[in-house]
Amino acid sequence: MKPSIKSITVKTLVNFLLVLAAIMLIVTGLNFRALSKQALEDQALSQAELVRAGLTAHMKAGIMDKRDYFLEEIKQLHQVNRLTIIRSNEVSDQFGPGRAIEHEVNDVDATARKAFETMEPVFVLDEFSYHPTIRVVVPYVASPSGSLNCLACHNVTEGTVLGAVDIVMDASKYRNYSVIVIVGMLAISFVFLILILVNTSRTIQRHVQGPLDTLVDKTINAYEKKEPVCLDQFATKEFTNVANEINLFNSEIIAHQDQLHQKNEELIALNDEIESTLRETVFTIGVIEEQRSKETGNHTRRVSLYSRLLAGKAGLSEKEVDNITAASPLHDLGKIGIPDSILLKPGQLTDDEFEIMKNHTRIGYTMLGHSERDILKAGAIIALQHHEKWDGSGYPQGLKGEEIHIYGRIIALADVFDALTCRRVYKEAWELARVVESIKEQSGKHFDPTLVNIFLENLDEFSAITKRYPADTL
Repeated sequence: MKPSIKSITVKTLVNFLLVLAAIMLIVTGLNFRALSKQALEDQALSQAELVRAGLTAHMKAGIMDKRDYFLEEIKQLHQVNRLTIIRSNEVSDQFGPGRAIEHEVNDVDATARKAFETMEPVFVLDEFSYHPTIRVVVPYVASPSGSLNCLACHNVTEGTVLGAVDIVMDASKYRNYSVIVIVGMLAISFVFLILILVNTSRTIQRHVQGPLDTLVDKTINAYEKKEPVCLDQFATKEFTNVANEINLFNSEIIAHQDQLHQKNEELIALNDEIESTLRETVFTIGVIEEQRSKETGNHTRRVSLYSRLLAGKAGLSEKEVDNITAASPLHDLGKIGIPDSILLKPGQLTDDEFEIMKNHTRIGYTMLGHSERDILKAGAIIALQHHEKWDGSGYPQGLKGEEIHIYGRIIALADVFDALTCRRVYKEAWELARVVESIKEQSGKHFDPTLVNIFLENLDEFSAITKRYPADTL
């Protein structure tokens, strides 16, 4: 199943916003970390400067032997985890060993020695432990400038590192602030993401999917009712343009449909005329053959009506009933190929003459069998099989039972019924009762028993046709 415009747009927007949010969070997080780190470093430097100022004050006051109290108090300050004074070898050589809180430069780690080597503060931030800390080692460099001339008290050259303050401070507060800020930014970003998606979804529904569904419905309605789509119901230029194009397209389709409908009506009328002409032609051919054979008047019409009645009662389709009705006049078409001496002979035919007479079935089939028209195809079947008998004793093929086409079985009964009830050159008309007895006797022999039962059940309707079209008129 293909995705909708809304799902494609929302999916694309979500991916874009997630990438954008990730970039913004990374950039913001890095910047905030840098600011937090800078704040920690500044605070650590402030503490180091405080220690330096205190030691300087003790030195000026001549109470350096009391500096332990000052250093212990500094260690009690908030966030100070550890405070150590590092003495250079030059200071130790001049003034002797320091206090317990003081360490010699040879006893410190590489981080502290690095401060002595670079003469710059060294910062170490441990931010990923359970208790994050920041360590700063701030060196004191001998200089003659300022209110305190270091060279006046220390026997060193200018630029010598006299010592350093090594402070370790608790960074949990800043780490917690960072986490809160990042979580807050994530929450705000998530809220904005949801708001953007909801607004985008509503916008698509209102300005894309909704109008599109409306356009589809209105297009179908416009096509069915042959009315244009109203352009005022669309708020955007794009959908208005599409609706206008649909109106133009519908107008062209309707115009072509009207032309096609007119041509179809003309074609139907032409086909009806051809069909009517064919039926009249077929009937006229039957009448012509009837006249040549000296058949009784209205023979063709009666057989046609008998066949129609019998086919309808037998349950044939409407098309089959129409075909057998129209084709029945052709049942004896082959007789035009039989010599008049045999066809018009008033007496009994000889065996040889009867064999020649039988040929009229094949002659009729040959004349009609080439056609693809339903009526003429039905006529070919009727011409060939209307003298076949249910028990297989008929001609020309000796077909038996349902091997005989239903058209042939119906015409056989209708033709014999008309022949028996009307005068012919070789016989007089029979009474209806005698005709019925003869047909009953031939049920299962000459005729299809089912058709005989239908004939007997509807005898009054067959008799009504005989009376309506008597044999003494054309």
